[in-house]
Parts: sequence; C-alpha cells; structure tokens
Amino acid sequence: MPSFDEVLKEAGEFGRFQKRVFFLLCQTGITFSFLFASVVFLGQAPDSYWCRIPGAAELSERCGWTLEEEQNFTVLPLRLGNGSSSGECERLDVVWDTSISCASPVAHYGNHSVGNLSLAACHDDWVYEQPHSSIVSEYNLVCGNSWMLDLSQAILNLGFLAGAFTLGYAADRYGRILIYLLSCLGVGICGIIVAFAPNFTVFLIFRFLQGVFGKGTWMTCYVIVTEIVGSDQRIVGIVIQMFFTLGIMILPGIAYLVPTWQGIQLAISLPNFLFLLYYWLVPESPRWLLTRKKGEKALKIMHDIAKHNGKYLSPHYSEITISNEEVSNPSFLDLVRTPQMRRYTLILMYAWFTTALIYQGLVMRLGIVGGNLYLDFFISGAVELPAALLILVTIDRIGRRLPFGMSTIVAGIACFITAFLPEDIPWLKMTVAMIGRLGITMAFEIVYLVNTELYPTTLRNFGVSLCSSLCDLGGIIAPFLLFRLAAIWLELPLIIFSILAVVCGILVLLLPETKGISLPETVEDVEQLS
Repeated sequence: MPSFDEVLKEAGEFGRFQKRVFFLLCQTGITFSFLFASVVFLGQAPDSYWCRIPGAAELSERCGWTLEEEQNFTVLPLRLGNGSSSGECERLDVVWDTSISCASPVAHYGNHSVGNLSLAACHDDWVYEQPHSSIVSEYNLVCGNSWMLDLSQAILNLGFLAGAFTLGYAADRYGRILIYLLSCLGVGICGIIVAFAPNFTVFLIFRFLQGVFGKGTWMTCYVIVTEIVGSDQRIVGIVIQMFFTLGIMILPGIAYLVPTWQGIQLAISLPNFLFLLYYWLVPESPRWLLTRKKGEKALKIMHDIAKHNGKYLSPHYSEITISNEEVSNPSFLDLVRTPQMRRYTLILMYAWFTTALIYQGLVMRLGIVGGNLYLDFFISGAVELPAALLILVTIDRIGRRLPFGMSTIVAGIACFITAFLPEDIPWLKMTVAMIGRLGITMAFEIVYLVNTELYPTTLRNFGVSLCSSLCDLGGIIAPFLLFRLAAIWLELPLIIFSILAVVCGILVLLLPETKGISLPETVEDVEQLS
C-alpha cells in the first residue's frame, strides 16, 4: 500500500486545490490579528474628561449650563486653588444642592478659599467629551481603575491559553475542520456580545471566550494548511503569518473610519461568520482521517484533490497506508514519554515563551512614536514584512534550524548592544534596536513551522497548541517584566532579553533539520529524526 506522501505527490503537492484552500484559510490570519491587537483602539485614552461634583448634573439642568460651563465651574476653581490637581481624578469635596447660585456656585462657601476646601477622589462621576469612543470612557477605566484596561488584555491572553489546551485537544480528537468552524462561530457570537456588554464584568467574560475561540481558529487553520501540502511547500505556514501582519496594517484603517469602540468591535468580529462558508469549501485533513482509521474518507478527499489539480490517481491507490499506532486521547505525557519527543518539547516550549516575551517586550519598549496613532500603528506593522520575506528567501535554501537559531542570537546581541549605546546617537540606537525587532520577529514566525514539523500527526495539533500556550504566558508576563525592571534601570529589560534570546538560539540549534522531510506520522518517526 502506498504511503500518504506518495499519494499526495501524485495528486499534486501544491496545485490549484491547495492554493485555493491556502488562500481561504489565510484570511483567518487577518481576523486573528484584529482580535490580538484591537485593544490599542478599543482602549484609547479619552482626549478630555473631568470629575463631576455630586448634584452638579441637577444644578446644571436647573441653571441651563452647557457641559463646558459646568466644567468651568467644577474644574477651573479646583485648578486655581490647587495647581497640582487637574480635575480628572479629584474633585472638590462638596455637594451642590438647590441653594447653590447658578452664577457663582463656589461663592456659597463664603470666606473659604477654594484652596482650603478639601478634595475627594473621583469614583463613578466622570464626564467625557466623547463618552462612547472607547471602553475606557464606556466603563470608566481611568484614574484608580486604569489597571482594568491591562486586565482586559490579560484576560484575552488567558483565553488564548485556555483555547490552546482545550481546542487543540478537541481538534486532534474530533477533527480539524469541525473545531475550526465552531471556533469561527464562537468568535463571531462572543464578539457581538462584547460589543453590547452592559457592564465590564460581562465584557471580560466574553472577551475571554473570544480569546479561547480565536486561538482555535488560528492554530487549527495553520495545521490544516501544513497537512495538505507536500514537504517542500510547508513554508506556506510562514505566508499565513504575513496575512497576520496584513491584518495589523488594516486595523488602523478600520479604527480611523469607525468612530465608536462598539463599531470597531463589530467590524473585526462579524467577518468570522463568513468563514462558516468553508464548510463547503475546505475538506477535513486527510492526514488526520488516516490517524483515526478513516482511510476511505481520506482516499475520497485525495481523489478530489487530484481532480482539482488536473491529476489522476493510479487505480491501485485503493487504500493508503495508515498509522499502526493506536490513537488515544493525547496528553502532555505523550509529548515527553520518549527521549527525542521530550527534548523537542522542552526546547520548543522555551522557544515559544522567549520569542513571545521578547517580541512583545520590544514592541512595548519602542512604543509608538508620538503623532498620528493610526499612521504610526500602520508603520509598526509594515516593519514586520521584511522578516517574513527574509524567511521565505532563506528557509527553503538553508533550512529551518540555522535561520531560527541565528535570528534569535542576532536579536539577543542587538538587544545587548542597544542597552549600552549612548542616547546622543539616536539613529544608531534605533537602527540596532530595529535589527533586534527584525530578528525576534523572524524567530517568532519560524517557531510555528518548526513546531508543526517536529510532531507526529497523532499529536500535532495538541502539541502545537500546548507549546504555543507558552507564547500566551510570555505575553502576559512581558509588560510586568518590562516596566518593573525599567523602573530600576531603563535598559535592564534589554539585558534580560539578550540573555534569554542567546540561550534560546543555542538550544534551537540542537533541534533536527526538517527541510524536505515528510511530516512524521507516529512518535516512532519522530524518534528516528536525525
């Protein structure tokens, strides 16, 4: 009986069929990037807001004040009496009632100067110039509540983490395309609920669930693509990540055209419902069907692939070799039970954690240069395109291991040099820092491909999902590590990043080269990789 790779070679390793499926699934990268980075625009800080004195709304209505007049009566005396207060997080500790004069409310307090009046912290009495422009103004995430904005992004990353475990396992047990479609449906429904959440608690709950399902769409589409193409064509996984970058570049355009956060949330969530049409356009992974001992279904799909590719399968292809390995419910123990699998798993987990931590840390450290937020965000996304192009140029000629390891080591060295470059040569410091960003972006994209190629079909989706969950952990830790260490010494985070990156690069060089090698079907195949 022929092997799957032999049948795939005759049916076409990257013909019209695979190109169509590839293009369709690439769109998932765009919508996932919307979810990943949307907090930048959903959580924009309001341009202007101030704290309302209790009773001011009623007094303003009685006196016929405009909001500007009410703000002048509320904030201006506060600034005159206490120059250190802006009126955003504090207010005069008074209550305005019907005895207050419309012409001069503060005169009610007689000989007391405004500077002698006590101040009170503001709680839920903020007034915004644009009250529905972002979740910050919608849910009062300002002053003492500002940490809740960070919490919203942490909750999303926790959703990614949960999705990696639960949906990665489900895709290996119940099928790639089923979990992909359910995940797309979940992202769309949860996104709508997030847009109309009545309070911040509901917002967080469904943002978490949107993260769970979002991770399901991203990881599953990636695995489907790599499983239906030949070993020489698996760099298409890198191109999927170029669509992620494309989404990063499109997002500021959506945010610029849509004035409210609810509109932005709907604009980035509703496209997921279109992916449900893939039920009729994208088949189940034939590799996965073989591991579940469904050879007839797999063979039927292979005949369809050959037909669309203008090829013809030989009549003796009546059955395809399937794994003799018993398929059980995958677990972490399956990834560390044998020596080579254990080594690959531990190195890949560290690589995911390190590349994600450094990638997000460098993005936050460089920040977005002051000016037009939308333009700056677009440019920051465009910076990532050369990384993908460099990968496409080198990975099929040189291989996976060397570009992966060297890009990580270069990123570490660049971080170390940047930390000690003087501030009076800003162009040089920025250039070296961008080399570090380019290097870690390359590593961050290659790890997807290498992780997929080092696991057997029976454990691939679960293994990739589990290892990539360390990426989400790195994303959660990155801001805390960056800002806490920067408080000690501004460049200290770069020193830590450089150590982590160099160690990661050395470990990666211990992995086997997978260029041109057929995807392993069983754990035994993985153990025989050299």
